[in-house]
Amino acid sequence: MSQYLPIILLSAALAFVVTPGTRWLAARWGAVAQPGVRRVHRSPVPLLGGIALYLGVTLAFVAFGQRDWMTEGIGILGGATLMFLTGLWDDRFGLSPRVKLGANLVAGLFLIGFGVQVRLFDIGPLDWMITLVWVVGITNAVNLMDNMDGLAAGITATGAAVFFGLAAAQGQGLVASLAAALFGSAMGFLFYNFAPAVSFMGDAGALPLGFLLAALAIQLEFRTLPLASTWMAPILVLGVLIFDTTLVTVSRLRRGLPVSQGGSDHTSHRLVQLGLSRPRAVLTLYVAALALGALAFLTITLPPLQANLVFAAALAF
Repeated sequence: MSQYLPIILLSAALAFVVTPGTRWLAARWGAVAQPGVRRVHRSPVPLLGGIALYLGVTLAFVAFGQRDWMTEGIGILGGATLMFLTGLWDDRFGLSPRVKLGANLVAGLFLIGFGVQVRLFDIGPLDWMITLVWVVGITNAVNLMDNMDGLAAGITATGAAVFFGLAAAQGQGLVASLAAALFGSAMGFLFYNFAPAVSFMGDAGALPLGFLLAALAIQLEFRTLPLASTWMAPILVLGVLIFDTTLVTVSRLRRGLPVSQGGSDHTSHRLVQLGLSRPRAVLTLYVAALALGALAFLTITLPPLQANLVFAAALAF
């Protein structure tokens, strides 16, 4: 695994070094999150940390990526770039939810065009539809999760670390390299983003991070293991994101509110309402994400029946 260390170090260093420049740029452009009723920060915070995250991931991956990954790599980085540009425009000028959803779908189609897609049923249109639903769902899950200092970046780093371990163990260089770059970049940015945050990633960070996690989950393969024991691994790795998005979606639909509307009904907010401080609520969700990642490692080693029982128990819990 030592061959991936340069990717982690470079992506982390880039995100760490570039973030202060994004704070200056955000102030110059007016891309600053102002304090408000639904925001916990008490002073203006620059929004363009996503630039540092994007550069950290892409430059480190391109620098150390191998030529035999080129086709899938172009599809993944191309879609991530579209998400980055969409988010950057939204941070600077604003975009409607419909436009952002359209960009999500185009990025998903870009993945499919380069061969990165779900292959559960070997029925083209059905697998394509599942791919698009997954990409849109996970991309926006990270965006929704970006509601408390250090939360989205930390959950992304946790998911990337687990994907890295799973991929490296299976000898999947593409997934391991991209996950290493994503992990390093998120960790480098987290220095500025954990409470009290001095930089926010904005949509320019949340959208490409979510897209990359979705792509990693799709591209991860267990060629020597039965599908019946491994299909749930990516769902477990991203379980905190999926749970929070489902919770928020159901909660807002029941109240007749748009899902895209901000609110204090996330898992993190509910933990605070139970008495945890905000940093402890964030750390609690880190622990939950790590625990689900450990379950993912467990399920792939079990026979199909036991693996599915463990997954069912995780859902019930």
